[in-house]
Amino acid sequence: MDSMLRIGICDDETAARDQLRFGLEKILHEDREKIVYEFSSGRSAASWLKNHPGEIDLLFLDVEMQPPNGMETARQIRSFDREILIVFVTGYKDYVFEGYEVGALDYVIKPPEPEKLRQILERAGESLGKKTDKMFLCKNTEGTYRMPLAQISCFYSDRRKVVLVYGDREYAFYGKLDDIQEQAGSRFVRIHQRYLVNADRVEHIGKDSVLAGGRAYPVSRSMKNEAMAAFARAMLEEKNR
Repeated sequence: MDSMLRIGICDDETAARDQLRFGLEKILHEDREKIVYEFSSGRSAASWLKNHPGEIDLLFLDVEMQPPNGMETARQIRSFDREILIVFVTGYKDYVFEGYEVGALDYVIKPPEPEKLRQILERAGESLGKKTDKMFLCKNTEGTYRMPLAQISCFYSDRRKVVLVYGDREYAFYGKLDDIQEQAGSRFVRIHQRYLVNADRVEHIGKDSVLAGGRAYPVSRSMKNEAMAAFARAMLEEKNR
């Protein structure tokens, strides 16, 4: 899997964004880290991230922005993304760090010191490396998405493509469901020739369908017994964790 660290910067002051970008560019390794996007407001950052799940791994977020400020923006982002790494940026040296509320990785004082930025990138890279086996990489014409497997409800085949269901959105890419099943692991259960469902997202098991992530998916007659046994094993594993 691709493990490049993709970075976003959010600050409503152009000079501050430039300063942080220049500081980061001096220490970035082209094959390991890349600045993907810059945002001029918390609102635009939250909106973009909601529509592009997994495209950014690390977000530098200014605290003292015009409303919504950094903390408010972080809370909004956490309402739909628990995985993105957040680092707060502040101009106040006496700033009391309250990032634990939103699971922030760290905070940086303006102007950012190179050594501090280097430490943050190292920590972020280590964190990303630990998460890699729990993520699914999806590439299509719109971009590259790295999504937590635990939050994917279903994969289903559509001709030569596979469609990934993540929340209320779908992402299509070229692939084979058999390959996805092997890659996704035992928590994903084949319920039909065309459907692979995340056992942890199943809310209800019916006579000939299952409800996962708020959607109903058909269970084929030929796969029903095996699927039900797989769901039972998954439930036992979850209980014994």
